[in-house]
Amino acid sequence: MKHRFSAVAFAAVALAMIAAESTPARATDHTDDGFARRLFGTPTGAQKSYACFVRRYDGDHLARHRLQRVSAMRLLVTAEQDAESNTPNYSFRLGLKYRDRQGDFASSGECGRAESADAGQFGCGVDCDGGGIEVEIATDNKSVLVKIERLRIWRNNRPDDEASSQSLAGGADDRVFRLDRAGLEDCRSLVTDRQELAALRHK
Repeated sequence: MKHRFSAVAFAAVALAMIAAESTPARATDHTDDGFARRLFGTPTGAQKSYACFVRRYDGDHLARHRLQRVSAMRLLVTAEQDAESNTPNYSFRLGLKYRDRQGDFASSGECGRAESADAGQFGCGVDCDGGGIEVEIATDNKSVLVKIERLRIWRNNRPDDEASSQSLAGGADDRVFRLDRAGLEDCRSLVTDRQELAALRHK
């Protein structure tokens, strides 16, 4: 009888240990779900999800921030489900204009999972030591803060052209940008793939 009780107790302890070990993984998944709901307005699924944020700075703002070089910025964040891990992969595309230079400039890269306690921010990086951005969602989910230390950018959708590559360094007025949520139409120019552009039109 004593041996039988010990076996039952051992089995109960083992089950408790297994449940405890599986809890962190579920918590991370919930964190990503919460992040997706806040950023995209819905959990990510089999289809790609998009979120667009835009800011065009007027003359009054630029006059009050004379050291700010950027006059307009657009951010498109994408989530696509990974078939093997069944978790979302995030990426970003950034478009910007300068106040004192002609032309459109862009950057893009991959983003990490949303692992912060409040699921309100994540980091994104550009390949080949190209720096990156940090994206933080406002509490009302209607805007984001884009934080930049150093970011490799290029001109006219030419990321492989070394002559067009340069860096945007986070200066006194170019370190944090608040962008407002916008319709996907405002970020269409950041998409160059025809099939993806067609899918974006139907969102």
